[in-house]
Amino acid sequence: MTSCRTNVSHFQCSITNRIAQVSLNRPERKNPLTFDSYAELRDWFRELAYCDNVDAVVFGSNGGNFSSGGDVHDIIGPLTNMSMKELLQFTRMTGDLVKAIINCGKPVIAAVDGICVGAGAIIAMASDLRLATPEAKTAFLFARVGLAGCDMGACAILPRLIGQGRAAELFYTGRSMSADEGERWGFYNRIVAATALEEEAMALATSIAAGPNFAHMMTKTMLQQEWSMSIEQAIEAEAQTQALCMQTEDFKRAFVAFTKKERPVFEGN
Repeated sequence: MTSCRTNVSHFQCSITNRIAQVSLNRPERKNPLTFDSYAELRDWFRELAYCDNVDAVVFGSNGGNFSSGGDVHDIIGPLTNMSMKELLQFTRMTGDLVKAIINCGKPVIAAVDGICVGAGAIIAMASDLRLATPEAKTAFLFARVGLAGCDMGACAILPRLIGQGRAAELFYTGRSMSADEGERWGFYNRIVAATALEEEAMALATSIAAGPNFAHMMTKTMLQQEWSMSIEQAIEAEAQTQALCMQTEDFKRAFVAFTKKERPVFEGN
């Protein structure tokens, strides 16, 4: 096992009390993604699966915005001059970022303020939990730039969060989903004031990180894997998963604490 690195170049990253805080770092342009930030975020989340000094991640906003998606000048312009092979390499790389977030083994909380569109909306979508400010504006605006809505797993994941019809409306129109809509539809877990966003996200992350982290990793894994299972397959997979969790020291700690009428202190093993 290794420690998660914070010496990154194309986004911001810090670790405090086993909580990693990540955000894009171009607030003057509403935090667009570039080829470099896509790749570095992908690599960082891939490495996170093997890190033992982080139990939860907060992917936050910066300067009042989450992300404006792919940079028009640094990404979209160059894409218009690429070959099909180069374009496929790019779209596979962006999809690999979503795979890395899903498979990192740690709960990821998106703390969304202001603009959250395109690939930024995808990052929020790929997170496990989402908090938003009233000012959050979320759009899957691919149709507005001549592209299909099926980008980075959106057509697979978003309908599972908000329903097929609502997802289709957002994909076909490219319109913004307000924070209120996002909460009503189940995209956002709750809405908090902008001044409290970071504090609320960190409190949620801290609460999750204080739990049985091996079990949390298994929960995250099964939430993803069971999408493609039958009910019978899912029940069997959960039986095996829970049997593994019952062999952990955290399961024993919870039992001992219960018998003593104490709150269990989990250690993640």
